Amino acid sequence: MTVQYENILPMEIEKRSFEIISEELAGRGIRPDPELEPVIKRVIHTTADFEYAKTLTFSPDAVAHAMRAIRAGACVVTDTRMAMSGINKKALAKYGGRVYNFISDEDVAEIAKKNGTTRSAVCMDKAAKLDVPLIFAIGNAPTALIRLYELMQEGRIRPELVIGVPVGFVNVEYAKELILNTDVPYIVARGRKGGSNVAAAICNAILYRMDETRGR
Repeated sequence: MTVQYENILPMEIEKRSFEIISEELAGRGIRPDPELEPVIKRVIHTTADFEYAKTLTFSPDAVAHAMRAIRAGACVVTDTRMAMSGINKKALAKYGGRVYNFISDEDVAEIAKKNGTTRSAVCMDKAAKLDVPLIFAIGNAPTALIRLYELMQEGRIRPELVIGVPVGFVNVEYAKELILNTDVPYIVARGRKGGSNVAAAICNAILYRMDETRGR
């Protein structure tokens, strides 16, 4: 196979990437729901993995609900610094929201060591104390997703949206299935795939969906 070079201006690279994604999805006979399409395409853009077109699972009106929550000032909690770094905080701040991550907090490390659990799980307990509407973007730690589920079952928190896309082999699919069986709005990547970059991409896709001046 001969690979050809495309001479594209830097500002046009993202636009051309999304054109290629659209062409390849069509070639595979995949036609995403228009409401979900920006999220699916941005995750594919981030990962170059077309499997997400089939594995990303959305609760009814998840994207619309997330946009309403963000407009009302919802904040985002991530399980990793990487996911936090990848989210467009300026776009979120336009609506009064911010991104929280507690993984490096000293009290989180101390509690995790004392209780023999992960810092990611303890971060969920700390987030539950925030008195603001929250969107959770979990891209790495299934223990965070499991603890979030427990807190939801205990009635201690009700997220506006759970983005459940941890990656790995141990308890990853189990954690995702827990969220799929709740009545809370969710976007979940079934199977083992995911990652902090995927969690950030989903957040950004929703934020950019709200900005009609930005190309998708």
